[in-house]
Amino acid sequence: MLRSIKEINERIRKGEAVVLTAKELCNMVRRGEKIEDVDVVTSATCGVMSGTMAVLSFKVTEKGVFTKAKSVLLNDVPAFPGPCPNERLGIVDVVLYGTSTSIYNPTKYGGGGLIRDLIEGKRIEVRVESVEGKVIESNITLQEMIYAKMITTRSCFRNYMAFVNPRDKPVKSIFSILEMKEGLKMASVSGCGEINPLEKDPLLKTIGVGTKVLVNKAYGYVIGAGTRATRERPNLSISADIKGMSSYYVGQFITSLGPEPFITIAAAIPIIDYEVLKGVKRIDEEVQLPIADVNNREVIGFDSYAKVWQGTDLEVSYNKSMCETCQISPCPVALYCPTEAFRGKGDLVKYKCFECGACTWLCPQGAFKAKLGSVKLGNVEIPIKLRQSCRKKAEVLSEYLKRLIENREFYLSEPGDKIAV
Repeated sequence: MLRSIKEINERIRKGEAVVLTAKELCNMVRRGEKIEDVDVVTSATCGVMSGTMAVLSFKVTEKGVFTKAKSVLLNDVPAFPGPCPNERLGIVDVVLYGTSTSIYNPTKYGGGGLIRDLIEGKRIEVRVESVEGKVIESNITLQEMIYAKMITTRSCFRNYMAFVNPRDKPVKSIFSILEMKEGLKMASVSGCGEINPLEKDPLLKTIGVGTKVLVNKAYGYVIGAGTRATRERPNLSISADIKGMSSYYVGQFITSLGPEPFITIAAAIPIIDYEVLKGVKRIDEEVQLPIADVNNREVIGFDSYAKVWQGTDLEVSYNKSMCETCQISPCPVALYCPTEAFRGKGDLVKYKCFECGACTWLCPQGAFKAKLGSVKLGNVEIPIKLRQSCRKKAEVLSEYLKRLIENREFYLSEPGDKIAV
C-alpha cells in the first residue's frame, strides 16, 4: 500500500473512497476482521482544553468618540484589547481567554461560557473604558462581529492522564468539581483514547502545518505544535472561524477552581501507507493512560484507556420520575453540574450534558446512572468519579466528518510542513 493524499482525494471526488470512523475501525480490530481496503479514518477528541482563546474584532461606537480602548468587558468577562489599537475608529480588537472569568461571578461564568453564548446567537453586553477615561457601553452578537476566530495554544493532546490524590488532605483542582478526596478514593480522567487524532497518527505523518480539521463543527487549520508538546505526547495549535461552530461541541466546564473551556476537534487520517494503517489500528487496550498525583502532576503509575472507555457507559441514563418526587433542596446536581446541563426537577438540557458522570454520585436518590470504570494503581482499584473528556461528543463529530467526506464536501489537505516537536 502506497498512495498519495492527491490520489485519495480523487477517490473521494469519484465517490469511491472507503471512509471509516475510528470507532468503526477499532471495533473491526477487536472482532479480528482483516482491514486493508480503507482510504480515510475520521478521528476526534473532546475535552477540557484550557489553552483556548478567541480573537474578536467589532464596532462599539462611531468614529472619533474615543482614541483607543484601555480595557474591555464582555458579559463582565475581561478581554484584552489589542494588539491593533484601531485609533479613533470606534472598533476594538480583543483577545478573550477561555479561562478568563467574570469579575462578578468568577466561579460560574467564564470565557468558555461566553464563546458558547456567542455561538448560540445571544446578545453580549460590551463595556469599553478608553485611555482618556471614557466609558462606552453597547452590545453585540457574533454575526455582527467583523472577525471572530478561535485559536488554541494547546489542544488535541495525544491523550492526557488520570488524576488521583494519594495525600492525606483533600485538594481543590481544575480536575475536580468539588475537592478531590484524599487517600485514592476517586479518579478524574481526560483523553478520548483510541479515537484521538494524535493517537491515530502518533508519528504525525499526515497531520501537519496547514492540515484541515473540524473545530466544533467549523472548518479549521492546524497552525503547528502546541505548548508543552513533546515527541511522545504531542498536541496541536489550531485556528478556526467561530461563526461556523455549533454550541453542542463547545462550552464551559465548572471546576472547583472555576470554569474552564471545553472544545471538540476532528481530523481525517488518510491511509497513505502501512505505517499509518498500523497507527490507526491501535485500540484502547493498547493506549497507555498515565496516572498522576494531582498535587504535583507527577506520574505515579499507568493503566490503559480500556479501563475508561471499554465496558463503560458513554452516556449517563436519567430517571426523570425519581427526580420529580425528590424533596431534597437545594438539588446537589443542579448546584454542581459542571456544564449546567441540569437545572433541577427534571429540567435536563441534554445538548449541554458532557456525560462527565458527576451526577451519578452527586444525586442522593440515584436518578442518574452510568458505569464509569476505574483505574488501577498498584493493587488499588480507584473508581473514576469524573470524566473531563466527552467521548460521545467526539464520536458524533467524527461521524459528521465521515459524512462530509462521503458527500464530497470535505477534501484532505496536504500539510505545508511537518510539525516540529
